[in-house]
Amino acid sequence: MGEAAAFAEVYQANFRFVWRVLARLGVPDRDLADSTQDVFLVVHRKLDEFDGHSRITTWLYAICFRVASQRRRAAPTRLEVLDPETPVEASDDAGDDRAAKLAHYRRLLAGALDAMPLEQRAVFAFYELDGMSGEEIAEQVGVSVATVHSRLRLARGAFQRFVERTEARASFQESRCGGAS
Repeated sequence: MGEAAAFAEVYQANFRFVWRVLARLGVPDRDLADSTQDVFLVVHRKLDEFDGHSRITTWLYAICFRVASQRRRAAPTRLEVLDPETPVEASDDAGDDRAAKLAHYRRLLAGALDAMPLEQRAVFAFYELDGMSGEEIAEQVGVSVATVHSRLRLARGAFQRFVERTEARASFQESRCGGAS
């Protein structure tokens, strides 16, 4: 099989996987397309170096991890100018308590995930959000099952502390402002 055909096969078979892993590693939606391209640029350059001793997805995960890590390091230094003509999204039904709660929980989850180290975030997301087993995650990430369980324990602790701090902050603000909404 030729080099171009091999790359096309890897790309076709793994595009969704790469996209999902990058999203789980915290790459913002606006950067997913560029980050996915960055991963496949590395794959294109280094595909002939892949030795097949591990699964292709394990190798791709490692590349995704490095790309996400680079994005995370660059994030505080990036300046993003928003178009003033872009409308701010508004809820169709602002009074919908269920939608408000769901949005709150999504923000809470996103904040907790953003606060975690990438190694813990990946394991937490694969286990808690994707429903993967410890063995599947270990194979995917290229670490032992014991390491997966250790990272999961640490991630759950970090998640719990983040939620507690956030809820305490909200309670303090509410009491300070007299409970006005």
